[in-house]
Amino acid sequence: MPMCYTFAMSGVKIIGHIRTDFPTKFGIPRQGIGELRGRIVFEPEFRKEEAFRGIEEFSHLWILWQFSESRGEHSLTVHPPRLGGKEKKGVFATRSPFRPSDIALTCVKLDRFELGEEGPVLYVSGIDMMDGSPVYDIKPYVPYSDCVPEASQGFTGRTKDHRLEAVFPEELLARFPEEKRQAARRILEEDPRPRYMPEERESYGVAFAGMDIHFRVHDGIAEVYEVIPLEEMTERDKVTKKLCNETEGVKRWTESDSE
Repeated sequence: MPMCYTFAMSGVKIIGHIRTDFPTKFGIPRQGIGELRGRIVFEPEFRKEEAFRGIEEFSHLWILWQFSESRGEHSLTVHPPRLGGKEKKGVFATRSPFRPSDIALTCVKLDRFELGEEGPVLYVSGIDMMDGSPVYDIKPYVPYSDCVPEASQGFTGRTKDHRLEAVFPEELLARFPEEKRQAARRILEEDPRPRYMPEERESYGVAFAGMDIHFRVHDGIAEVYEVIPLEEMTERDKVTKKLCNETEGVKRWTESDSE
């Protein structure tokens, strides 16, 4: 039997989905940041308290989940943006989301575990997932086996720092709930723009926590000039943004926007 069929027949199940503040993939930090939070809600089959017995003893978890928006597109070589987009690396030497198998792995902090109307729910932070992303599995992070201090960094040890200074007017920042404001600022500081041509557009928009953040970038500064509730965006705005993001997605297929 060809090996390509082994995984498909091995009984892999979606055990739940993660709910986050990112309705689209554009703008999600390439690596999770602590201020970004989500909650994992499980399928009815797995809403059993005994399946989570002991999980609160761990501070961090590994989440195995699906790049649900990759649509099966992949390339065997990619251009890591943090190398300036000029060097090619093999897809298996990078964290590109466009992979032969759309499997992702993220380490998150377990903030709390609750039992409620949705059954067991894990509240986590440090996420880098789009809202509704399917979850395949959860495992505890175990420091004595998972932490390797002597591990080499590979090419990531010489990558460029693309952090921006975020200028977020207080009256616009105040449109977010207080607990979301630091996260909104951090998203901009991490420079959510596509790496392949960071200066090509006059403005950008990132959907986060029910708002669309409009900003411009100049001289290493991300300056916010408008924050619009997503439900108030016109259909024309939505179509224009969708087309722009889809165009960027195609470009990322060949010049992957990840380490």
